Amino acid sequence: MLVWPMMALGFIVNLLQRGAASMKRIQRLLSEEPEVRSPPRPKPIPPSTRLEFRNLTFAYPSGNAPVLRGINLVVEEGMTLGVVGLTGSGKTTLVRLIPRLYDPPPGTLFLGGTDVRELPLEELRRRIAMAPQDVFLFSATIRENIAFGRPDATEEEIVEAATLAGLWDEIRSFPDGLDTVVGERGISLSGGQRQRVGLARAILMDAPILILDDTLSAVDAKVEEEIIGNLRGVLRERTSIVISHRISAVRDADWIIVLDAGRIVEEGDHRDLVRKGGLYARLYELQMSLAG
Repeated sequence: MLVWPMMALGFIVNLLQRGAASMKRIQRLLSEEPEVRSPPRPKPIPPSTRLEFRNLTFAYPSGNAPVLRGINLVVEEGMTLGVVGLTGSGKTTLVRLIPRLYDPPPGTLFLGGTDVRELPLEELRRRIAMAPQDVFLFSATIRENIAFGRPDATEEEIVEAATLAGLWDEIRSFPDGLDTVVGERGISLSGGQRQRVGLARAILMDAPILILDDTLSAVDAKVEEEIIGNLRGVLRERTSIVISHRISAVRDADWIIVLDAGRIVEEGDHRDLVRKGGLYARLYELQMSLAG
C-alpha cells in the first residue's frame, strides 16, 4: 500500500528540484542586460539609406585580432553592392554591424550621415531586412515563417515573396501548401528550401535596406542564377548588399568589393575586376572552369 505513494513522492521531489534548477537558469537569462542598446537620447532616423564606413576596424569582444581592418566604403541610396571573398575574410561581420548585431566603434559606420550608434535601435533594425545563410525557422507553418516580420501580410503578398525567392512551385507541391508545418528549425525542409523561406521573409518585410548574406549557398548555381534574375527589380528599389561565394550572384551589382583578411583588396564593377587579374579574376576563372 505504501510502495506507490513513496515512489510518487520521490518522483515529485525530483521533478520539483529539476524545475527549480531550470527556473534559476531562466531567471538568469531574463535578467541579462543586452550589450547593444539604444542611446539615452537617440537622434531621429534619417530618410536616406546611404551607408558609409569610415576607416572601420573591428574585433569581436571575445577576440584580440581585428576581423575588419581600415574599411572605407560608401553604399549610395538605391545602390546594389556585391561582396565576395574567401571564407573568413570578414564578409558576414561587415553586414552584422549595420543593424548593430555587434557595435561598431564610434564614428565608423553611418546611415544617412548619422552614426548608427546614435540612432534608436528598434527603428534602425526595422529599416533593414537580412536573409542570413543559416536562417532560423520556427516550428510553425511556412506561411507563419515567411510572414514573421510582417504578420499582417496578405496571402497574395506571401505568394509573391515566395515566387521571387524561387520557392512557390515547391510549396504548391506540398499537400498543405503554405500551411505545411516545417518542424523545429525547419527540419522537414531541405537546406535550400530553408534558405529560400528566409529570403522570402526578407523580401516580404519590404525594408528600404536589404542584405543577402550568402542566402543561396545551399542551392545549385542554376537555381541561384534564376532567383537573382527574379530579384533584380527588388534590388533596384532598395539599398542592397549581396554577399556570395559565387561570382554569378554579384556580377550585375553596381559596385563590388573583394575582402581578404578583413581588408578591401579590390573594388570596382565586374568588368573592371576581371581586367585587373587579381583575386576576383582568379575566383571568376576558377568558377567558370568548374561550370564547364
